[in-house]
Amino acid sequence: MAGTERADTQRRGRRIMMTRGELDTFLTEQRTCRVATVDGDGAPHVGALWFAWDGAALWLYSLIRSKRWAQLRADPRIAVVVDDGHAYGELRGAELAGRAEPVGEAPRTGEPYAGLDAPERMFAEKYFGMAEMPHDGRHAWLRLVPETVVSWDFRKIPQ
Repeated sequence: MAGTERADTQRRGRRIMMTRGELDTFLTEQRTCRVATVDGDGAPHVGALWFAWDGAALWLYSLIRSKRWAQLRADPRIAVVVDDGHAYGELRGAELAGRAEPVGEAPRTGEPYAGLDAPERMFAEKYFGMAEMPHDGRHAWLRLVPETVVSWDFRKIPQ
């Protein structure tokens, strides 16, 4: 019996996971993620953050004087959850995990850096309605190219 339940659960998981296109659309449209890091003793820390998705990487704009930044500099392992929905049948989301990599200057002051052109444009349009990224000298970029992605969309469960 237990083997059958596990197989049913796995089939259900495959049925409700997002397609690549659905995941790209979802991550592009959502505004807030929750970022999980760990300290040297393995104690978790979770905080909300804005992000941009470019189809291959999640771009996080983090305060450099934050617990998150300090923990990621010591241990780059990260898990990020983006989710949405209120009622059970509306729940959908994704968990992306891997290693966060700082990109560009820290703190970011706006010096030209070709690798940040696209994420800064996406982020500025998404959150500020601007064509160019405003820089405050307190934030810097982290890039997560996910090693694992788990997604779910309960709207796919037959009612």
